[in-house]
Amino acid sequence: MLSKGKSSWRNKFIYLDHPADAKFQAFGRTLEEAFAHAALAVVSLMWEPEKVKKRQRRTVLVQGKDLEQLLFKFLSEILYLFEAKGFLLAEAEDVKIFKGENGYSLQAVFNGDNLNNNYVIFGEVKAITYHDMIIRQNEEVLIQVVVDM
Repeated sequence: MLSKGKSSWRNKFIYLDHPADAKFQAFGRTLEEAFAHAALAVVSLMWEPEKVKKRQRRTVLVQGKDLEQLLFKFLSEILYLFEAKGFLLAEAEDVKIFKGENGYSLQAVFNGDNLNNNYVIFGEVKAITYHDMIIRQNEEVLIQVVVDM
């Protein structure tokens, strides 16, 4: 169920009730800003991104046949970098989305730090899902995602 009332891009994201997993809506003035806010919503389920030092920059490139697959791959990259490299995302910046003949591509810069004793991990997102995924572009952009916890 979508949240009622007047959402605004000033609210980066909100969490919605979900019986088993976590569900959120992210907002933005542009598609790129909404994707960046969705990244923050995912990591905020596991750590406090505002407390992560921005010591490392990682360029991310993903492709998808449609915007839903692009979002899925973008958010899954956060989980991969955390699990495989111990990288904690503080922010996604310079997000650029391009439409091509074969779908979409995205380039972004992830700023963050390696996991160490200074950071508290309090949750685990196991996977991004396509279940109940929404990308709506009107005066503002709304993204809705359910993640497997």
